[in-house]
Formats: sequence, C-alpha cells, structure tokens
Amino acid sequence: MAAGIVVLILFLCVPAMAARPKYVFYFICDGLGAAQRQLSEFFLREKQKDHTRSLVMNTFEVAGMNTTYCADSLITDSAAAAIALACGKKTNKGVIAQDANGKNLTTLVEAARDHGMKTGLITTTRLTHATPAAFAAHNISRGNENQIAEDMAASGVDFMVGGGARHFMPQSVEIKQKDARGKRLKSKRTDEKNLVKAMKNKGYATFIGRQGAREFKQTDFSKKDKVFAAFTTSHTPYEIERINRYHEMPSLAAMTQAGIEVLSKGDKGFFLMVEGGRIDHAAHANDPTGVIYDTLALDHAVTAAFEFLKTHKTQTLILVVGDHETGGLGLGMDSMGYRLSMDALMATTVSVGDSLAHGEGRYTGDKKAFMDYLENKFGLADLKIKEIAALEKAMALADRSRTSGYYKINPPALMAARLLSARAHISWATTIHTATMIPMSAAGAEAQKFGGYKDNTKIAATLAALLGFSL
Repeated sequence: MAAGIVVLILFLCVPAMAARPKYVFYFICDGLGAAQRQLSEFFLREKQKDHTRSLVMNTFEVAGMNTTYCADSLITDSAAAAIALACGKKTNKGVIAQDANGKNLTTLVEAARDHGMKTGLITTTRLTHATPAAFAAHNISRGNENQIAEDMAASGVDFMVGGGARHFMPQSVEIKQKDARGKRLKSKRTDEKNLVKAMKNKGYATFIGRQGAREFKQTDFSKKDKVFAAFTTSHTPYEIERINRYHEMPSLAAMTQAGIEVLSKGDKGFFLMVEGGRIDHAAHANDPTGVIYDTLALDHAVTAAFEFLKTHKTQTLILVVGDHETGGLGLGMDSMGYRLSMDALMATTVSVGDSLAHGEGRYTGDKKAFMDYLENKFGLADLKIKEIAALEKAMALADRSRTSGYYKINPPALMAARLLSARAHISWATTIHTATMIPMSAAGAEAQKFGGYKDNTKIAATLAALLGFSL
C-alpha cells in the first residue's frame, strides 16, 4: 500500500518536472515601452505593404505589464532595472549586481552556470554596459567598466558577444585593423591586462574587430564550445546603419543563432540573455527610425529563438521583457485630426546618435552641407519655412557650443529627429527614461506563470523558482 502511494506521488509529479524549461531565452528590450513596440509594428506593416503583419514578440500567447521603479527613484536607470531582471531585487541606480550595502547579489546567469546549464550574453551595446554587466559582474558603479570586464572574463559564461573591445585589451595594444564600424580599434584600459588573451587561453574562440566580424559570419558554431566576440571598440552600430553601411557586422539574429548552436550542446540546457540595447540609445536621441530598426532587429532575434522553440516545444521558454521606457514616446500629436504617418519615416537611412550627432552628418558650421545631408540621408526633404527656422535656431545654439537635453545632444541633430517625428505625428516628452510600465511577452514551457500586472523583480523571482534556483 505504501509503495503504491509513493508510485502515485511520483507519477503525479512527473508533469510538473517535465514542464520545467531546459532552454531559456531572456530577451531584454532596453528602453522599449508599449509605444515603441507598437510604432515598430505599424512601420513593419507599412514597409511590407501587409497590414496583417505582427512582430513575433506580439504573437506570444502570454502577455503582461511590469513596473520598473528602483530602490532610490521612481524612474530607474538601466543598471538598477537590469538587477531587478537579473537578480529579482530592488537596488539603487548605477550599481551592478550589488545591494545597498555593497553585498554581491546572485544573478540568474550565475545560478544557471552553477546548476550546470550553458550560459550566454548577447548585446548590441558594450558587453560591459549596464544590462549585460548586471548578469555577470559585481561593482559599486556601472562606470567602472574595466573592472566589470575583468569580472566578465572570469565569469565562466560560455558565450559573450557584443561590442566594447576597448575594455578587454591592454592599454599599450597596437592594432592596425579597424572595428566593425570602421573606427579605430583601441583600448580604454589603464593597465596591461589582456583579457582577450586570457579568455583565449581558457578555450574561448575569440572574434575581435572588423576581421573578427568577418570570421564570425563564416564560422561553424556547432563546433565551438566557448565564444567571446567584441566587434566594436564601443557599441555596435545602430541597425539602420548596419543594414545600409556596415555589412560585415553580424545581425543580432545571427548572434543569437550562433549562441543557440554553441549552447544547445549542453546536456543540462542553457540560459541565454539577449539585449537590444541601442533601442534605448535611439530613444534618448528621440530618433524614431533608430528605435524602429533596432526593435525589428530584436524581433528577428526573437524569431530565431521561436524557430528553436518549435522543435523543442515542451523544453523551451522565451521571455521578452523591457527594463524601462525611454523618451516618453507618444503616437499622435496632430491637433487637426487623428493621424500617424509611417510614410514620413521610409526614406531615412542613418541614425541620429551615430551620424547626425557624432558622425559624418554632424553640423560643423556649414548650414547648406547639413541641410543637404538631412535631405539625402535622413529623409527630411522639401523643408517648410517653420522647419528651416527651427533648424537654423538649433544650428545657432551649436555655433555657441550649446547642447540639448539631459545627455547633451547636439542641438541640430535633436531638432532634426523631432522634425522627422513631427512629420510622422510622433511626439517625445523627454530625452531620458520615464516611469511608464513596460509590456512583456512569453511563450513556451510554463509561460503562463509570467503574465499579468506585476513588478519587474517578479520576473526574475518567478524564473528562478521555476528553474530551481536560489537568488
């Protein structure tokens, strides 16, 4: 009788055990609120002339809304938001995986590693930037990126791909090749620690700079066990410019597929965090097309994960979450009627942040050259009198070395972004983060546990409980 009861208990427990995901994809959309997500889907439909198209992340069967405030502010920064998503704890702004007393917190990636799962981190920012850092490093300040790089190099994470080579190379390094954005490949360290070499000695296949990007695209990752790639000195290019200019740079979807091939060989499964980090940067610059293209790039990466889910249906969980909203994006601003025009955004081929504010399109005193660049590259043709006046006022500010917004953006660049947005009837409330709630989506094994209205810390806590982790 007693033996029969034990057998029955074990039988009843089997479904619960089988439901525990073996493969976890954790997509973090930095700066992506509901408006950014909807705008990108509207754009996709118009561009493809198919008004039934949806972002893959918007087709998932489970959805929810998450609050984002941190311990010392109702408006979070990316570090505190990342800790909430990585550790399930509220912390202060600017800290990397530590509590208010400076005690290190356990992250989901560290817990997964310690449970024998393969682990991966992918980002379009520097690997040492706030979000990826919060999963594999511990530091009192997100600004200590050289120290963060040391933590990451020693973390044991199997697959690390993104930008930020400057924090992993020794100070005196002399590299003649350029990075995947055509920039000088140089170090920002103040010592001679060669973290790339250290990882190579640990068995990592390494891919650095432009040459590394070329090799990455030709590599059979089913034959690799550990990978470290830093394609750019700082952040990777915005997707709109990766498509139009930097063809050697792998897409976020390609990075994700490579991660799948490397990590899926593990007997105990994997935990892969993928960040669309430059969505946030574009929103800081009030750049509508920058936001859209980087959101679409993230969705293509989600598609790669979803294809994997189709062949591992009972073992795979995909979560798509945001850390905070950036820019206070509003869809609609026309006082004469209900309008939203995607046509106004179709001709743009460059970003505000990398081209208009800091790159080849930056205003340097030549008004005609700047106006011509806006027409030919940014989609601002046939300027109206009011638009010209606004740009000239912004150029006058730049002539006096003035800046705009919290992040001191080049005034003509920010004005161009807002004029393009106005043509599409899009509005921006700010150049920084907001306290707006963030949508999330989930698909696969135990996805239903993540739906509903909840705080961002609950996502990590629920995931840890599901996987049997203690954070």
